[in-house]
Amino acid sequence: MGFGLSPVLAVGMMLLAASPGGTTANLFSHLFGGDVALNVTLTAVNAVLAVVTLPIITNFALRYFEPDIGQDGLGLQFGKVLRVFALVLVPVVVGLVVRRRAEAFARRMDRPVRQLSVAVLVAVIIGSLVAERDDIVDHLVEAGLAALAFCVVSLTIGYFVPRLLKLDKPQAIACSMEIGVHNSAVAMTLAISVLGSVGLAVPAAVYGVLMYPVAALAGMLMTRGSRTAEEPAP
Repeated sequence: MGFGLSPVLAVGMMLLAASPGGTTANLFSHLFGGDVALNVTLTAVNAVLAVVTLPIITNFALRYFEPDIGQDGLGLQFGKVLRVFALVLVPVVVGLVVRRRAEAFARRMDRPVRQLSVAVLVAVIIGSLVAERDDIVDHLVEAGLAALAFCVVSLTIGYFVPRLLKLDKPQAIACSMEIGVHNSAVAMTLAISVLGSVGLAVPAAVYGVLMYPVAALAGMLMTRGSRTAEEPAP
């Protein structure tokens, strides 16, 4: 492979890539002026699809790269994946119901939620760094470059392809965040709890640390571009 990943890390990257976006993608979309309704819809649809596609992709990767795991023929099972994804779908469904049943309340809460989102995002970044403080250097050396490249490419494609298709900037931002901000927690849970491999979780752990500052920087660049375009000509 181009990044010199071991078979285990290569499968871990595939597991991460197959994982859908999560509530964090919706959070970034909310912070940077994306179409949150579109982002939530994409998250819900992708989570449902991933129940089927994620085991297929991961089991294929296990056979292709042939790491010293998953050789008992079990691999990643659909039933176990479904239980994990229930944790992803619940908050998305709650958000959809609140938006549908109490739209006025949702609008009033927009500003307070946006401010709280910033605080939560900062706390998550700090928490991720603290949780991985003992192994973060080793993990970054092993999978940092591949995870960083994957994050940047995902965010870039997610933004510019919709723009080339003439979608408005809020929709492009939502697509970028959905594609670029993967649910690393789901990938790590499946790697450790279902497949029983800490090594498989390394790419997701590294991605979970890197994606916050990278997505925040991308969001600021996209937002700055919007503001510049909206400024009246002198």
